[in-house]
Parts: sequence; structure tokens; C-alpha cells
Amino acid sequence: MKHAVILAHPKPTSFGAAMARACVDHLSAHGHEVVLRDLYAMDFDPRLKAEEMPTGQGATPAADVLAERALLKDVKSLIFVYPFWFNAPPAILKGYVDRVFGMGFGYASINGRMEALLDGVTLTSFSTSGAPGRWVNSTGALKALMAVFDLHLCGVCGLRLLDHAHFGDVVSNMTEEWGEDILGQVRDKLNDLFELTSGSET
Repeated sequence: MKHAVILAHPKPTSFGAAMARACVDHLSAHGHEVVLRDLYAMDFDPRLKAEEMPTGQGATPAADVLAERALLKDVKSLIFVYPFWFNAPPAILKGYVDRVFGMGFGYASINGRMEALLDGVTLTSFSTSGAPGRWVNSTGALKALMAVFDLHLCGVCGLRLLDHAHFGDVVSNMTEEWGEDILGQVRDKLNDLFELTSGSET
């Protein structure tokens, strides 16, 4: 299986980056093909341009979008890794979805009807927040985000949502033990979702 790990965090030394690397390393160790798309390192432009917007005649993606779609065309698993900012993904990830997963890749308009184009592709999300996980759940923040982001994206594009695992209390002075525990949970989740054997551990 080929996976694309999409990281949306501006700091290469962030815990989010460590989570993304854990995903790449763990899946690779089990013989899966993985590509990492570090949106900030790529300096990805999240702004959907007027000329890219769909019209009655279709859509005209920019060159960077075409290149990204070509890279993702045979991916069967998307893994988003990002922090909660104001209980939402960073703008760069929203813009990545707006531009890359738009008409002609995520969906098509056929005889006036929308048709999903990514059936058979799965979506998994790993998100973090400085707030405790129990607060994110009790306030409905995670549920609300999943409704407008995960589930809507899946509904439009035909993706199958595998899971959205959120980890709270991710702060700059978090203990090494807490960080290792979270990374272990990430690996365990990957084992469960993709039926990885325990023979090759990272």
C-alpha cells in the first residue's frame, strides 16, 4: 500500500513533525511505500487563485497543483498530521485541500452532478492540542471539526475515514515519557488500521 503523510506544522523540530516521522518510519519498516508532504518545508501556497476556481467549463489547476496530484494519484492512504489552531487545522492544510482535492481530482461534475473520484482511498488524522484531550472532547471541538473537515472531505471525494486520533497536553515542556507514550499510541493505531505485523518495530 502507498501512503501519503501530510504534515502541517511550521517547525521541523515540533512534536507534530516527530509524529509524522514516526508514521513514515513505522509504515516503511513494515514494507509499505510512504511519501511525506511537509507543507511548510515545501512552501506550499494555500491560496486558491481566481483562475483555479471551477466554472461551467471545468477547472484549470496551477502547475504546483498538477504536480501534487500526479504524486498522489496512486496513493491509497492519506494521513494528516497537524495541530489544532483555534480548534481547526492550520490554514496551509485547509488550502492544500481546497487546491489539491478540488474539481478534477477529488470530485468531478458530470451532467450537473458531483461525482466522487477517490473511492477506495482512506483518510486517517493525527491531531494535537495544548489543551487536554478531555477538554477537546467535552466541548465538542473534535466532533465539530470532524463534521466540517474530515467527514465533509470524505463525503465529497469518496474517501473512507479510518480514524481521527487526537492527543492533548502537547506542550513545549511536555515530558519525554509523555511524548514517547503518544508516539507509541500512533504506532499502535497504525498497526490496527493497516493490520501491520509486530515483527518489524521501529
